Amino acid sequence: MARVVIVGASGAIGGELVDAYAKDTLNFVYAVSRKPDSLKWCARENIQQVSLKGGAADEPMVSAPDDEDLARIARLIGADGPLDRVIVATGMLHSNGIAPEKSLKALSYESLSTIFMVNAFYPAMVAKHFIPLLAKHEVSVFAALSARVGSIEDNHLGGWYAYRASKAALNMLLKTASIEARRANPNALVVGLHPGTVDSDLSKPFQSRVPKGKLFSAEFAAQQLHAVLESLGPEANGRVYAWDGRAIPF
Repeated sequence: MARVVIVGASGAIGGELVDAYAKDTLNFVYAVSRKPDSLKWCARENIQQVSLKGGAADEPMVSAPDDEDLARIARLIGADGPLDRVIVATGMLHSNGIAPEKSLKALSYESLSTIFMVNAFYPAMVAKHFIPLLAKHEVSVFAALSARVGSIEDNHLGGWYAYRASKAALNMLLKTASIEARRANPNALVVGLHPGTVDSDLSKPFQSRVPKGKLFSAEFAAQQLHAVLESLGPEANGRVYAWDGRAIPF
């Protein structure tokens, strides 16, 4: 039985990733969330809900979860054996008082630090505790949701300073972790994933600008990311992949 961890299971994409993996009864899924009361799979035998401290169903993640709490859940989950997939499905583009910046004059320490904490620092801290738990007998994967706008090479429009930069930072953190992970575990892959523009709270204020046919349901995005993850080989280590399986330049 493959053991899968989804961090951010109460989010739109995270929830659908739990469902996508749990549909295969040969998978056992750990659904990790600060908002366990919002999860929908209580009756599923191959899903275990795991609660992080802090947070309420109507609150965004705007402060870093305690490092010791991440260590606690890693010990809890790791006690059952090695992990085959770990996916961090959290992210922030806007929140109360924080919006994507159109110009330099909109930048603030508060928005930059908050967006970086959620999009870059938090996945890195999850990686710290969970990459050592990846299975070594066959291909195992640590993945985090990134974004195409985090590509420095592909940035032709500007704007969205904090979000772009935080995702670029995430990509570098994943790349660096991929090198260390491969040294200790030749079968480990560390990758970023771009789900496309998904119909969720994150994208809702900006959906009017999305080209026709390019706004995806969370279910579709999760199914695509599931298929991409399960198709990756050794050459994928340290790279970022879009929902259609194409590598995104750094």
